[in-house]
Order: sequence, then structure tokens, then C-alpha cells
Amino acid sequence: VRLGGPEPSDSYLSVEAVVRAARDVGAEAVHPGYGFLAQSAELAERLEEEGIAFIGPPARVQRLVGDKLGARRFFRSAGVPVVPGTLEPVDPRDAPSVAEELGYPVMVKPAAGGGGIGMSIAWSEADLLEALRRAEDLARKAFGRGEVYLEKYLPKARHVEVQVLGDGRGGVLHLYERECSVQRRFQKVVEEAPSPALDEELRERLLTLALKAARACNYVNAGTFEFLYDPPSRELYLLEVNSRIQVEHPVTEMVTGIDIVREQILIAAGEGVSFRQEEVELRGHAMEARVYAEDPAAGFAPSPGRITAYREPSGPFTRVDSGYYEGAEVPIYYDPLIMKIVCWGSTREEARRRLIAALEETVIEGVKTNLAFLHLILNDPAFASGDYNTRIVEERGLAERAASYSHRRLKLPRRRVEKKPAAPGVDAWRVASRMGL
Repeated sequence: VRLGGPEPSDSYLSVEAVVRAARDVGAEAVHPGYGFLAQSAELAERLEEEGIAFIGPPARVQRLVGDKLGARRFFRSAGVPVVPGTLEPVDPRDAPSVAEELGYPVMVKPAAGGGGIGMSIAWSEADLLEALRRAEDLARKAFGRGEVYLEKYLPKARHVEVQVLGDGRGGVLHLYERECSVQRRFQKVVEEAPSPALDEELRERLLTLALKAARACNYVNAGTFEFLYDPPSRELYLLEVNSRIQVEHPVTEMVTGIDIVREQILIAAGEGVSFRQEEVELRGHAMEARVYAEDPAAGFAPSPGRITAYREPSGPFTRVDSGYYEGAEVPIYYDPLIMKIVCWGSTREEARRRLIAALEETVIEGVKTNLAFLHLILNDPAFASGDYNTRIVEERGLAERAASYSHRRLKLPRRRVEKKPAAPGVDAWRVASRMGL
């Protein structure tokens, strides 16, 4: 079913286009994926009006957690610690005094949206006003709202998140945590589970806080409660709630054996979840690398174009989620995510080595990719040791080094991959929007 033109605003960002398509094919339910309208309260409401199930949290939850500042106020009042910062939009005239009170560096963040869009670090008053101007401009263009707020920036923090399922009957369960500290432009590129940063006391504290937050808002369906962990103080702060399935959900599936999308469907159908909390166990370790058509040496600029050669990695304990093939076009309209490679191991080191081998086996030609960048990350001593933070890319100069680095240790034979039709919804379900990551 054709939704509309190639521009997202004419298709995957159009609530009415999605509702019309669902109605035309007689759909009983709609899964919104992890981009575009995945966190749209309006879509959830419109589908409900049409008698079509929305496979995700209801509009009530979407509105609460989608309002970043409102969510900060709500969860703080519920006794869940949030990152120190403002609880209302900040006026540029007041920003210097607010930042001084918080203490530099500070993070300037849009009050709406997500995916790292518009976020900027101000290290001193000298660059605060420019950071505010840039954040307001990007937020207005991306989300239609220019309001921003300030948070204390924690330069040594680690990004850890908890996968939660609300069963629709008042109960919430966790599927343990993921570590997502390897980021570029405030967007994740390598994720793993479980987190190497947490001891048992910290893990228990993290899971308890996530469930407390989920119960406070009567959470329903799949969601991710994202936290910043500050190693010097051992404090945990709720960062935000993503009311959808995450791009990185496969790492959780591989260490728990639970199909999260299946559980989403069961919950939306009113059947609850298929397991009890005590049945959820961590088994081994999993890592995911996001392979993008982008140029790390050019500020991670997208590299749209035609893929002239394509080879996916294979082998045991390796999962590839992709919607591309040889001859496919990486479009200019959407996020340039080509594939996600996920590897499991009985130990973290085994998972890391398997993922390195999988990257070395991957062939993508015709567009620039971040394969070398990913290989550098996985081989970096800080990452290999598990002792890293959200600034590992900047501190280790990984983007700059990727320009002259080859991830291919062996000359692999070129193997033509049989062409296959694109996966359904390649532009939205498999390829996440910059608006929703």
C-alpha cells in the first residue's frame, strides 16, 4: 500500500496516511516500528477511533513521556531521580545564570523530540548562547517547537537503559539492562547486554528504579527507561523514556530468549505477557553494531546512493536485521541505517570477537559506510576492557582514525548476493528515521 510521496511528511509522518492505509487493507492492528510515528499519541488515538489496535503504549502514556519537561517533573515527584537541570523551558536571557548554578558543562536539549537532534554541549558561558541558538533552530525545524532546557552534563557518564514490558493488566516486568554508551552525535552505534559497568548492587538499584518509574505512570506495552550512570558518585539518573521498541532490542532478545515484538502483540491483543518475572534470566552476552551509510571522516554525513556490492555476515550466534540488498538505493529521505549486526557469546569477550569477525566479513560497496569506525571501536582497548563512557568516540579520536583504517583484515572473495525484494516497510520499520532514534 503506497502511503504517499518520498518525503516523510507525505507518508510515514502523516497520521492520516497511515490510518487510511490500515483501513484500506482491513488491518486489525498497526505496529509503528521505532521511528516516525512510533511515539505519536495522535496516531494511537486515531487508530483507536477506527477500531484498530495500536501495538504500543496508549496515547495517555505517549503524551506523558513524550513531553520531556513534563516527564522530568512527573518522575521527580514520583521519587525517581532525574538528571539535574531545569524543569521548564529556559529563556536565553536567563540561561547564563542557570548554567552557572548548575555548573559547567551543561547540555542544551530540545523540549520535544529525540534521537539526539538539537542537543549541544556548552563547556563555558562563551559558547552557551551559540549552543542555545543552534538547539532552538534545529528543534523548531525538526519538531515544530523551539523550546529548550538545560541539564547538567556528566562527561564521564555511562548510558544504561532498562527494557520494560507493561502487561496491560497493571503489572510491569523488566528484561534487564543494555549499555548504550558508544554514541556519535548523541546517537547510539554500539550496544551490549548486560552492561559491563554494573555490579550486582548497582544493577538491582537500576532495575528497581526503572520498575518504580514504570509503575508510577502505569506503563503499558514495551518501553525503555534510559538512565545516566555517573561512576564517580555511583548515582543513577533517569534520562528519558522511549515509549516504543528500541533499535537495539535484539541484544536483549539474544540474552533473554524473549521475542519482544511477540510480547508487544500479545499485550495489544489483551493477552498480557507469556512469562513471569522470575522466569527471565540473563544468558551470556550480546553486542550490536549499527552499520550506516555515512562518512565518519566528514562528521558522519549520510552517504546515499546505490549499493553495488552487498554481503551480510553469517555464522552461528550472529543475527542480521536489514532491509537492503545489492542494487538497492540508500535514499536521501531517511536515516541511512543499512543493517544491524548482533552477536552472542557465552562471555563478553566471545561476543566482542564474534562481532569483530562479522564486521570483517561484511561487504558493502557503492556508498561510504561506518564499518571501519565500528571495527575501531570494538578493538579499542577502552571498549575491550569495558571501562568506557559516552565520550569514548571523542576521547579516543575514533572518527578521525577511521578515515585511514581498514576493517578488512583478509581479502574476502567477492560473492554476488542473489537479489531479493526489499523487506516490507524498509524505509520506516527497518530503516529508522532520524526523527525517532
